Amino acid sequence: MTNHIALITGASRGLGRNMALHLAKRGIHIIGTYRSGVTEAEMLKQEIEALGVKATMLPLDITDTTSYPAFINAVIDTLNVDFGRQSFDFLINNAGNGLFSNFSDATEEQFDSLVATHLRGPIFLTQKLLPIIVDGGRILNVSSGFVRFTLPGYSVYAAVKAAVEVLTRYMALELGSRQIRVNAIAPGAIATDFGGGVVRDNEDVNAYVAQGIALGRVGLPDDIGSAVAAILSNEMAWANGTTFDISGGQLL
Repeated sequence: MTNHIALITGASRGLGRNMALHLAKRGIHIIGTYRSGVTEAEMLKQEIEALGVKATMLPLDITDTTSYPAFINAVIDTLNVDFGRQSFDFLINNAGNGLFSNFSDATEEQFDSLVATHLRGPIFLTQKLLPIIVDGGRILNVSSGFVRFTLPGYSVYAAVKAAVEVLTRYMALELGSRQIRVNAIAPGAIATDFGGGVVRDNEDVNAYVAQGIALGRVGLPDDIGSAVAAILSNEMAWANGTTFDISGGQLL
């Protein structure tokens, strides 16, 4: 996949950062976005470039659709100036937030934040990026294991992610004429800063979650980053319109 370019939203930290590094190790150039972590974004850029590929980090608030036209122009300029191209190959809609609230306590503000980040953002950003995604390219959306299994406190989050999985199937169907493959991943419990880092940092929580996973441990960022690189590879080119459960067999 040499000389391919991937655009990853929310690339400066967490799973997005790991995805970027795994793709870079396969020779894929990276355009990443960050919301506020300028320092983290610059550190990632340096790590990627140390792997021998190019990287550019651009600011983006996925919830602010009014900023999309300026962002698209920045992507077009970056492609032209930094990569000598007018299009890119892979889009990963990864930017996200997690809000913990039982259904009975969920607020309209929490609902609006989750929808804006995980559904409205990917829909309308992808729309605007479609003209500069190559025919035969790949789009990967990020769902969640909470769509398949249930734990208290994630009702609204999971409902929005379920919409992402339905959206993925429709995108795959409607973009098929351009040979653009669209899939999603549904990570299980991963030791990151998601939810305040509780799975990563609290040994009791980590052990409790691990006992419900067939492989006996919680996931690591590398489990997701390597899977994303594989899904976007030519070896997985016939996979389309599906959601890959990447959970180690959580709550089967």
